[in-house]
Amino acid sequence: MTIVRQPTRAGVRDAAAKIAAILPPTPLFTHEFNGITVSFKAESLQPIGAFKLRGAWHRLTALDEDQRRKGVVAFSSGNHAQGVAWAAKRLGMPATIVMPADAPRAKRDGTLALGAEVVAYDRAAGEDRIRIASELAEARGATLVPSFDDPWIIEGQGSVAIEARRQMEAMGLGEPSHVVVPCGGGGLASGIALGLSEARITIVEPEGWDDMCRSLEASWIEPVGPNPPPTACDALQTPEVSPLTFDVLARRDAKGVAVSEADVRVAQRWAAATLHLVVEPGGAVALAALLAGKVTAEPGMLIILSGGNVDIDAYAKAIAPERAEAPAIPALSGA
Repeated sequence: MTIVRQPTRAGVRDAAAKIAAILPPTPLFTHEFNGITVSFKAESLQPIGAFKLRGAWHRLTALDEDQRRKGVVAFSSGNHAQGVAWAAKRLGMPATIVMPADAPRAKRDGTLALGAEVVAYDRAAGEDRIRIASELAEARGATLVPSFDDPWIIEGQGSVAIEARRQMEAMGLGEPSHVVVPCGGGGLASGIALGLSEARITIVEPEGWDDMCRSLEASWIEPVGPNPPPTACDALQTPEVSPLTFDVLARRDAKGVAVSEADVRVAQRWAAATLHLVVEPGGAVALAALLAGKVTAEPGMLIILSGGNVDIDAYAKAIAPERAEAPAIPALSGA
């Protein structure tokens, strides 16, 4: 798509003001790791169960009256779908979402419940969701709303950084100095990088889908390799990141790590047992990196729990004691 402008820190602040006008902040939890307080931003507790409504609201409220009348088309495995559907419903706009046929039922049902039209495609057969969505948007005169490759979306997702900073400062924890964040296409991570210009950024992806991590290491965009492994992290299955998000993160010297499916299950179980939060696999990868020792707890650390939309049967299996593995971390204290 043609990028009409670059995302900015000022845009992130504008988006944060928009979000604050319609929604309360999501909770910030803390836990001590060997005496070091780490903060956890529970975006899993958003009205749609994920951070995606931030970018969707910022994007859709930027449309003029004629654009709103013609509606929007998006493509998503579920969280961006629900974010766009939620914003469109609140603004009285039609919304069409192109979703993979194997998307979690909870996410598909949630999108439909918000009044959006869902068009299914077969990602296993190599069908191109961007082409499908683009053709639908052109045919209907609608606005295409990508899940990450859009300056308004990036700025909107970055509003979580402004919100978390205020919460940490109010709790006497100071500004976030190191943010660990799940990454699919990089919209959330790049928005946070803009919103917290002094903080270190570590992006986390599932093994085999760690294209942003490899891209940052190589200094150019590396797509996901052929035949990537199956992953429970459906929200993070992005075949290739965009120049827009990559450039923001590369300029900030962001680093990346990858976590295993077992690491993710441990994180989901820990979040349920310790923070009393339901976190979906893709939303738990940043926590997984901490528990697996791939990032080290430090003062000012902020972990983003980006979503909580789970298939209940799969979630029950993921957190079952017989499948959980002991976190490779020191003894924990405090809460």
